Amino acid sequence: MLVPQDMAALGLTLRLAGVTVLVLLVLGTPLAWWLSQTQSRIKTAVEAVVALPLVLPPTVLGFYLLLALGPHGIIGGLSRTLGGGSLAFTFTGLVIGSAFYSLPFVVQPLQGAFEAMGRRPLEVAATLGASPLNRFFTVAVPLARRGFLTAIVLGFAHTLGEFGVVLMLGGNIPGATQVISIAIYDHVEMLQYGQAHTLSALLLVLSFSILMTVYALNRRFSVVHP
Repeated sequence: MLVPQDMAALGLTLRLAGVTVLVLLVLGTPLAWWLSQTQSRIKTAVEAVVALPLVLPPTVLGFYLLLALGPHGIIGGLSRTLGGGSLAFTFTGLVIGSAFYSLPFVVQPLQGAFEAMGRRPLEVAATLGASPLNRFFTVAVPLARRGFLTAIVLGFAHTLGEFGVVLMLGGNIPGATQVISIAIYDHVEMLQYGQAHTLSALLLVLSFSILMTVYALNRRFSVVHP
């Protein structure tokens, strides 16, 4: 049975995952589009930066984000100057950290989907007089819908299980920055294995259900649009 603090952690985790995915779709879609179309010399470097969270220990990423978002950091200091206060140990800070940590899980599927459609559909749309923006929204986005589905699901699921980044950047403040992974750790530390098992099982079922959904929908798209 979930206690109120666990319910708060679950609600905060779901809200964090949802907001993070929205932020990443807004910022990651144009980045993925640029990576799929550009021949720039810096493309490889940008792709390496995007993929960095896949190999970088979460605590390292969280540490540097903590420095940047803290009261004396570049971003945190600017926020304080503008009257917003420090971003460390806040929900906004968690969103920023989660966006960095889940960036490759959104950008890479989108980039792959954009590259897979080829240039032919865009060239045909251009000959019909469609503007670059119109070609993107009426041709590229519909053709890349499987990539968008994968990006949304993987970005959401990956954020659900974050631990190192959110612990370094947000600490463990019940109702404010305590997410479900940290709540599980707390229960284990206090030898409350029953509550830890309940939360772990809930996260396991939720993650499995999300992945089953994306696989089923991708298979359906493959059948309907071979």
